[in-house]
Amino acid sequence: MASNLIGKFQQTLLRGKDPLYKAIYNISGSRPHNVSLYKLAFTHSSARLENEIGYKKNNERLEFLGDAVLDLIVAELLFKKFPFRDEGFLTEMRSKIVNAVFLDSLSRKLGLDQLLKDVSGYQRNQRPSKNMNADVFEAFIGAFFLDHGYAKTLKFVQNRIMKVFVDFEELVNIESNFKSRLVEWSHRNGKNIAFEVADTLQQGRHKQFVVHLLVADQVVAKGVDMNKKQAEQKAAEAFLAGEERQQG
Repeated sequence: MASNLIGKFQQTLLRGKDPLYKAIYNISGSRPHNVSLYKLAFTHSSARLENEIGYKKNNERLEFLGDAVLDLIVAELLFKKFPFRDEGFLTEMRSKIVNAVFLDSLSRKLGLDQLLKDVSGYQRNQRPSKNMNADVFEAFIGAFFLDHGYAKTLKFVQNRIMKVFVDFEELVNIESNFKSRLVEWSHRNGKNIAFEVADTLQQGRHKQFVVHLLVADQVVAKGVDMNKKQAEQKAAEAFLAGEERQQG
């Protein structure tokens, strides 16, 4: 019994000397149980690492998981904070928080961009792109969720991110009209744009509109929503996000 306690104490001391362990603790306020999860979260696919059997070691799977967890957490927090607002408002507010630009900002404020550089091996003159920083934020959430579970992840996002970095009053007033931005893009690039309803899906008593965005008569993105205008907004958002990725 005593030897086990001593072993655990020594292990804690050793982990405490690990810079990544310390960084995770400082960011989250929680002691990581599995540091390797976070190391994977900060390993971008550009590092091109593989294990001994050729399996690619990067943060893409954790990013996928973190994206879903973050969506759920933000949806829950917004649902509770705005008890009298409709689905459209909540959806728009969530999109203002979980988009690449905002997550890039959060990633930098938390110092995740520096950890991405350290773990993935970027040189001093290299700088992770906006989308890479957003991806690593989601991967970090995925790692934290696997390490601590949903309840603690919810508490971390609520207390250490939303309360510190998110001004809800300001977000409410931010205009996120992706169709307007798309029109500006089309004028700058001399491209014709159009939306068309490609399909309607019956979801119980409700219909969902599948809207295609066409640029120069080519389908480049789609949006799905119970409101046709919202579906157009989602298609425009998806296309503009793709353009940002290419530029990043």
